[in-house]
Amino acid sequence: MAGDNFLRQSQVVTSFGPGALVDLPEHSVIVGGLGTWKGQHLVPVHEKRLEAKLAQALGQPGIKLFAPPPFDERDEQQRSSIGGFVFPTWFETQTTVAGGGGRHRRRRLVGWDATENGRYYIDPQEPKKTDAKKKLVPVRFVCGCKRGHIDDIDWKRYIHEGLTDCTRPLWIEERGTAGDVADVVVGCDCGKERRMYEALSLGPLGTCRGRRPWLGSIPSEGCKQQNKLLVRTGSNTYFPERMSVISLPEGDDRLMDAVIRNWDILSDARTADDVRNRRFDRQVKVDLADFDDDTVLRAIMSHGAEGLPETELSVKAAEFEVLASGQARVGKDTPESTFYAETLLDRAKWGGNEPGLESVLRVVALHRLREVIAQVGFTRILPPATEVDGELDPAIERAALDVQHDWLPAFENRGEGVFVQLDPAHVAEWAGRGAVIARAQQLEAGFAIWAQERKIDRTFPGAPYVMVHSLAHLLLTAIAEECGYPASALRERVYALHPGQFGMLIYTATPGADGTLGGLAACASRIGPLIRRAVELGALCSNDPICAHHAPNDPHGDRPLHGAACHGCVFVAETSCEQRNDLLDRSLVVDTIDGAGTGFFHITPSRYMSNEELKIASGNISEQSSRRT
Repeated sequence: MAGDNFLRQSQVVTSFGPGALVDLPEHSVIVGGLGTWKGQHLVPVHEKRLEAKLAQALGQPGIKLFAPPPFDERDEQQRSSIGGFVFPTWFETQTTVAGGGGRHRRRRLVGWDATENGRYYIDPQEPKKTDAKKKLVPVRFVCGCKRGHIDDIDWKRYIHEGLTDCTRPLWIEERGTAGDVADVVVGCDCGKERRMYEALSLGPLGTCRGRRPWLGSIPSEGCKQQNKLLVRTGSNTYFPERMSVISLPEGDDRLMDAVIRNWDILSDARTADDVRNRRFDRQVKVDLADFDDDTVLRAIMSHGAEGLPETELSVKAAEFEVLASGQARVGKDTPESTFYAETLLDRAKWGGNEPGLESVLRVVALHRLREVIAQVGFTRILPPATEVDGELDPAIERAALDVQHDWLPAFENRGEGVFVQLDPAHVAEWAGRGAVIARAQQLEAGFAIWAQERKIDRTFPGAPYVMVHSLAHLLLTAIAEECGYPASALRERVYALHPGQFGMLIYTATPGADGTLGGLAACASRIGPLIRRAVELGALCSNDPICAHHAPNDPHGDRPLHGAACHGCVFVAETSCEQRNDLLDRSLVVDTIDGAGTGFFHITPSRYMSNEELKIASGNISEQSSRRT
């Protein structure tokens, strides 16, 4: 963005990509499609596995990844590197106008054609007054549909409840102090007025016209959805759909990193002589000084000259195979390395011999990792449901980032993490218990209610996934207490969909060096006490007994994807959770005061009451509550 309005490159992919609304000092703009990005500034991001998955999901022969273009800070070149278009094109004056009896703040509602470059409005009724030129701000209400289309509200039609030839000026009035939509009234000087809360229901805003203002002059596409009211700065106006992978080691990391850095020069090399000729480039000569031409050529072919890799394994299945390989060390421990993992083979070193931790099979410290995240599209109103295996959901009707493109925006993070693998035999024994089967049926019924409300065809991922996911949240909270990173900086990857693969990766990663300080990987040596702490956190919630007794299959409930889960126990920052805090139930991790006996771990809490004492306390709390009622 131009001037003093900058977005980090990672923000463009995660929050403010094409189709997103951004407030600037004088305008509100919608970020332009990929066609508006300045091509000469694009830097390739190489991740062969992610490129193959995206090409397969989008039905294209190949997909390239590029980082969002940086802002050119040179004085003679200062300009925005990503295009944008003014949106919405309706405004309201910052000063009040006559009307409303002086009791409310009434302001003029103005379309783009009646403005001076969208910044000022001259009142045609009083053009000679010194204060006739009024400053404008964008109106805060727009409309859109689930397919990602967004449009200005047809204010004249909405106010007059149909087509009209009235040309009188319009106004918007706030008849309250909170700015709530129920207190907002729009009207016309002809006397017609209408409350904005009526627009919350389907119908008053009409049928979507399929407008895509982020594509500039590209025509609208057909759409039969009903428009819904959106607040311009609301969080439901833009949900980016992303796909991420953890880079896995490919031979010598130093060589592969050197090949990736110089890919633009090396990509068309087919013989050892071709490699030798490219060493005349100064940077190539320095980066490849330790490798002979034949070795470099094999690395070039491996990286992508021979085509895309196989995509039979899902994103997470491939990662799990590497993390759970059991090798003492995987990858290289060098500053240039993108992956270095160390398996703690001695259980005593991480506290694995403590009672209750028999189900923890393996602990891996990831000293170095690289994560690549690409944006595929976006939705509005409802976020795209995330696939538990890391793949894109083919049923999502996403809005495209541009009409035709063979590349996607992406960025890479560097960081560290801890991987914990659970013994599949213990998980199978736990999942076969009668109490767990009954709880799984409740969770599956709640999932069916959620899918029916959304009118989507999805399969319940199973009780093991919910258990591992809930444990990951509790462990993330416990680790954050001593790793040196805030909890919001930690993220999870849950592996619990494929047979025999049960584990979780708690990691942190940033575009800079802040994600590799070592504090998180060091927690691997204390993972035993940290798991005990996590179980303690899940045993009792400040909202118990209400939280513990929550039934996800209640047809009249409002949380069908949650068992015993709320902000008082297992919820974390939504940026940390791969499922936006859905599919959680701490009663599958540890026995709660509900007493269902569904807990995977049987660790007696050391800082809190026993389960029997918790039940007694719960009864006392319920009795006191009934007395107050």
